[in-house]
Amino acid sequence: MRSESEQAASVIRSRAGDRPVDVAVVLGSGLAAIADHIAEPTVIGYDDLPGFARPMAGGHEAELVVGTLGTARVAVMKGRVHHYETGNVAAMRVPLEAFALVGANAVVLTNAAGSTRPELKPGSLMVIRDHINLTGQDPLIGETGDSRFVDLTTAYDPGLRERFARAAAESGLRTGEGVYMWRSGPSFETPAEIQVARMLGADLVGMSTVPEVIMARHIGLRVLAVSMVTNFAAGLTSEPLNHAQTMRAAAASIVPLTAVLVRLFGAWRLELRRPAG
Repeated sequence: MRSESEQAASVIRSRAGDRPVDVAVVLGSGLAAIADHIAEPTVIGYDDLPGFARPMAGGHEAELVVGTLGTARVAVMKGRVHHYETGNVAAMRVPLEAFALVGANAVVLTNAAGSTRPELKPGSLMVIRDHINLTGQDPLIGETGDSRFVDLTTAYDPGLRERFARAAAESGLRTGEGVYMWRSGPSFETPAEIQVARMLGADLVGMSTVPEVIMARHIGLRVLAVSMVTNFAAGLTSEPLNHAQTMRAAAASIVPLTAVLVRLFGAWRLELRRPAG
């Protein structure tokens, strides 16, 4: 672990106490209000956490909230830094390492994504079951040792996906699973690129999550990733794409996503153990 990760973990313990964190949650664009449901919250600004970069994209706050959601002790990031903001594909490495140091055995990643398919409408929740990364970027470039050769066959934890689907059904919501294609951004995709994404099997496109998944698996964290479909991707409609549209649609997803997460975390401690690797 890096010294910044150890320093950040020390700050979290000093502010929020020594009780271990069970799970970390990373909130995507426009989803920070989920953190308002945390009981007995301790709020720590990113400026006080070494290695926690302040997001520059709209809809991303810069606070870590530690507390209880359901039966789980959670550490919730209200906003993440993206590769397109810094050029650093491993920009989220320190937060993920810090969460492992304070006890987390899993991370829940959320994002706003565009749909490549007419039947997958804005407002839908979709669990990511796999991803496509054709950017040529990998956050583990420069790492040493055999641990850098991370197996991503089951990067998106099947057990957590099943538990999320069950929690959604119990909440009266229908969710699906799909393949997410990572694009570095910040420009949106072209219609031709979306056609290629569809041919390759991508259901969703977005500008985050994949580097975090790779790093989380390298660290040994289990991963659940959920996309809020905020728009149809380029070429599926005549509507121009913009970030404000993403923010509005993400805000509409807060209530159903929060309901599922509260139910998911209601019995979080019953089954989870950190896997080998």
